[in-house]
Amino acid sequence: MTTPPPSAQPRPLIQLDDVSKEFAGGTVAVDRVSLAVAPGSVFGIVGHSGAGKSTLLRLINLLETPTTGTVTVAGQELTALGSRQLRAARRDIGMVFQQFNLFRSRTVLGNVAYPLRQAGATRAEARERAAEALRFVGLADQARRYPEQLSGGQRQRVGIARALATEPRVLLCDEATSALDPQTTQEVLALLRRVNDELGVTIVLITHEMEVVRAVCDRMAVLDAGRIVEMGPVRELFAAPRHPTTRAFVRSAVQASPLLDLLPAALRKHGVDEAVAASVLAEVGA
Repeated sequence: MTTPPPSAQPRPLIQLDDVSKEFAGGTVAVDRVSLAVAPGSVFGIVGHSGAGKSTLLRLINLLETPTTGTVTVAGQELTALGSRQLRAARRDIGMVFQQFNLFRSRTVLGNVAYPLRQAGATRAEARERAAEALRFVGLADQARRYPEQLSGGQRQRVGIARALATEPRVLLCDEATSALDPQTTQEVLALLRRVNDELGVTIVLITHEMEVVRAVCDRMAVLDAGRIVEMGPVRELFAAPRHPTTRAFVRSAVQASPLLDLLPAALRKHGVDEAVAASVLAEVGA
């Protein structure tokens, strides 16, 4: 198969050019980061605690304002927009949080309908679209309940439904599975894959867990001290990690698995052959 000429490559849906974020006191959380996310893809950003992952994610929808650089989403340079234009542009960008961020005093349906009402939808329209989003995430029967009556996994699915209610083109996930047990994590990741496959939503997620990246991402970037130290297709970074930080993440993912002999099969899922899988095992010391 021949590679399409550059002119035939899709334009990035998300593009960050030389973006930095410096906080008061001189702390640089994100340091001259450039990346591009293709439409319809799932892009993972991996890093240890304090690497700048959450700040980088919040720069994509300008919840954090860059100190330098530009952010462009769906052809709009967000860093050049006024406050009213930026509010409108953010309707195309949903966000899922680690701690759910649901209103305790609102029902599940009320939580999902909230951003629609804020965007100007009538009460009837908001309820109808919220109910549709809840059906998609498998919680139609929980619409009248309150967040505290739900499990952690159900709350996160409510958060995903809320983010999808405005029909965004982009979904940002801030450690969306780190507060969940392994089984529930797999269920939420399967739902995110459905969001990508069936709705065509482009997803950017941050995590410190390589298993999450391996499960759902097409491409990934490794962040260390605010800088991207390695970036590429998931299968390539698992097969041949070059930077010490990436190697450490791959090593920890392998050594944390109770069944190391399953790794070659997992790598094959990403297009890595047996020989390369064996070399990965040797590289990480398994």
